[in-house]
Amino acid sequence: MKLDILAFGAHPDDVEMSAAGTLLGAAAAGKKIGIVDFTRGELGTRGTPAIRAEEAEAASRILGLHARENLGLPDGFFRNDREHQLPLIAALRRYQPDVVLCNAIHDRHPDHGRGAQLASDSCFLSGLRMIETLGDDGQPQLPWRPRLVYHYIQDRQIPADFVVDITAHWPNKWASIQAYHTQFFNPDLNQPQTYLSSREFGNFMEARAREFGHLIGVEFGEGFTRQRPVGVREITELI
Repeated sequence: MKLDILAFGAHPDDVEMSAAGTLLGAAAAGKKIGIVDFTRGELGTRGTPAIRAEEAEAASRILGLHARENLGLPDGFFRNDREHQLPLIAALRRYQPDVVLCNAIHDRHPDHGRGAQLASDSCFLSGLRMIETLGDDGQPQLPWRPRLVYHYIQDRQIPADFVVDITAHWPNKWASIQAYHTQFFNPDLNQPQTYLSSREFGNFMEARAREFGHLIGVEFGEGFTRQRPVGVREITELI
């Protein structure tokens, strides 16, 4: 299936926290959207990989994804090398996205910065025909290079190059985050407390979205950085 937008995440829930509103807005505009998670989040303190997969499936239904898959790379230990680039290249050629969203260029969790570079480099390499990958049918895949690559902003404050208005989609974005019921604030869950599971972190996620929205004069927003200038066809298209 060809997708318009493919979001990469080092862990299940990365995309939901930082780019779900953007995906929801694109889907509402008739775009085909998908997520590829690098790892199963097996190093997470709360829950299990099996539970995380169930949570990701529930979030996918809320987001109305056209495709989602998990590459099963090692949580905490994947690297930006040939071994780990090839699965991403195969996914890019499988879905042929025009736009790729990927992890923050640097962040609190080292997987995020590594994931950003892994995704960015794989997007370039995917366009080289001398790199051979096979599709699900065992046949060689054609090269494919996304037209645009953007990085969503996660825990650390990074100045946004542009902000997407997600006000209309905030309720469903929040619902997709809450689908990860073992990860975030849940007073009924008897598991160790973590950085993500506090009520304060939930408040932070809402405050971050409100801050980005405030920057462009709306209620909620999601911020992104880019590797090259953003082009517009006509100046009044800007908010």
